[in-house]
Amino acid sequence: MKPSRSAVPILLLAVLALAACVPSGPQMPVAPAPDMAGLLSPETAAENFIAVVDQVEPVAERYCRQMARVSNCDFQIAIDSRPGQAPNAFQTVDDAGRPILAFTLSLIRDARNRDELAFVLGHEAAHHIAGHLTRQRNTAMAGAVLAGIFAQVSGGGDQTVSAAQDFGANIGARRYSKDFELEADSLGAEIALVAGYDPRKGAAFFDRLPDPGNQFLGTHPANADRKRVIEQTMARLGG
Repeated sequence: MKPSRSAVPILLLAVLALAACVPSGPQMPVAPAPDMAGLLSPETAAENFIAVVDQVEPVAERYCRQMARVSNCDFQIAIDSRPGQAPNAFQTVDDAGRPILAFTLSLIRDARNRDELAFVLGHEAAHHIAGHLTRQRNTAMAGAVLAGIFAQVSGGGDQTVSAAQDFGANIGARRYSKDFELEADSLGAEIALVAGYDPRKGAAFFDRLPDPGNQFLGTHPANADRKRVIEQTMARLGG
């Protein structure tokens, strides 16, 4: 669904229905269980999310059209209201290629202020604007092909080649994932800033996430690297 001011009562009901069920989580990356003492009320969380979507989505769509890396810039905001979902946000596309920015209710309530929500929304929109899904698929496919060729040259059978292709696809998909995250952090911070929010306050979200450090083949950069990119972006924009 695509929240608007007319959708406030519906979203409020959805948040209220799960107010007592706050799971652990996110995939950006996984966070520990939210601190119940720091959680906003369901009403405030819902109102914050509606306000942020109203301000940030038009800015994200304008950036998408101006950068012209993808053909569809009509963002759809989706709410995952299933019980027990971890705080999470992600970007995908539907069968028609329309970009979907999805948020779990637990992430909406775990956000401490509108700046955090604006940064996360800008970050997820930036993944689509920069064409990261397509670029990730392409690197995965290239990794699978190269690994399959190597296995064949090495005399591997069908099973070995198939396993090598799966491994190669996984390596290929992860090859640029950290770069994509940092790119989305920078563009997402810019989108949030132009929409009227403070990306530095938004980046406080990272302080509640486990630090992935510099893991081999990890999918997310170290939190310090992400915050440094945001500072560089703010300096570039004069913020």
